[in-house]
Amino acid sequence: MSRRAPLVAPRTALDPAQLARYSRHLTLPGIGEEGQRRIAAARVLVIGAGGLGSPISNYLIAAGVGTLAVMDDDTVELSNLQRQIMHRQQDVGARKVDSVPRLAAQLNDQVAVVPLAERLTAHNAEQLFAAYDLVIDGSDNFATRYLSNDAAELTGTPLVWGTLFQFSGQVSVFDPRTGPMLRDLFPEIPDADSVPSCAEGGVFGALCGVVGSIMAVEALKLITGAGETLSGKLWLYDALTAGVRTLAFERDPQRAPVRELGDYAQESCAAAPAVAQLDPAALEALRQAAAQRVLVVDVREDWERQIAAITGSVHVPLDQILSLGWEAIDAKDATHVVLACKSGARSLRAAQALGPQPAGARPTEAQVLNLAGGTLDWYRQVRGEVLAY
Repeated sequence: MSRRAPLVAPRTALDPAQLARYSRHLTLPGIGEEGQRRIAAARVLVIGAGGLGSPISNYLIAAGVGTLAVMDDDTVELSNLQRQIMHRQQDVGARKVDSVPRLAAQLNDQVAVVPLAERLTAHNAEQLFAAYDLVIDGSDNFATRYLSNDAAELTGTPLVWGTLFQFSGQVSVFDPRTGPMLRDLFPEIPDADSVPSCAEGGVFGALCGVVGSIMAVEALKLITGAGETLSGKLWLYDALTAGVRTLAFERDPQRAPVRELGDYAQESCAAAPAVAQLDPAALEALRQAAAQRVLVVDVREDWERQIAAITGSVHVPLDQILSLGWEAIDAKDATHVVLACKSGARSLRAAQALGPQPAGARPTEAQVLNLAGGTLDWYRQVRGEVLAY
């Protein structure tokens, strides 16, 4: 059964102002004053201050969670604002976690906020998970999701988990004390490039609010003991059809329990070829060398090039390279083909797609290179400009 005892012991009595603030909770069956006192005593860690972390933090602060720690080592970009509702235009370039104390100060200054401007790693995960009653994983990559799952299993800390892709979302609860974990559902960490990133595949902005709100609901149910959680269930939502499904799953009796944290570094693919990298300064030096003929291929979408593009680059979208290979590129006279995108991830996939073909099978003898840091770093290092996209 996914229903269980409340996760957090209640704190001392609420004062009159708190009784007024949380009055809509106090009249709810299964919550009441005691449930609100449990919420006020809870210590919650949220991993990620982005699309999911924003609504999660907003609703937990409004609900009066005692201590809310939010972990993210990233800074705000203009493209975040389409879905990451915790941040404002003036926050572009600032640390994402710095938006959380401001939100709490404006919404509910009784919540203690702990901004953690760092990344979850195998070195800090166990200590962090052990320090909180509950962890909510709003990260955007497989490595962090599996690290969170394993740290939860090792420390016995309940984990609320959610993911987004384009128009769909998933939510589950992995409670190591009572139910199955992520590895019972998906035993092995997928390759990093098996699902396009938000930059490649996109994400419907308002979808973050739907999925993040469900995650906040699950957290509050765990804290108070109200209702049944999604432990042992996978909640799936399709925004295009408004379809909702819930799939049940159980512990795998054949799975070995997690004994220690491992290596969660993600390679793009176990069989993918290595690709030489160069930074923007090296690219410009190469382009200035008299004997070199450098072709810079921008694999982004056309609308991205309208924002900014590397001088002298040609446009060949990633999907054309992945489907056509060298046929998509006119590189007969080039000595070097440098693949570029926004930050280096999509161009790496393109370079790997071009790299494994034998030299004799290519229409060019050019060396294939990936521009590390992509268009963003080229503008920063070569032009001294910071792109806001």
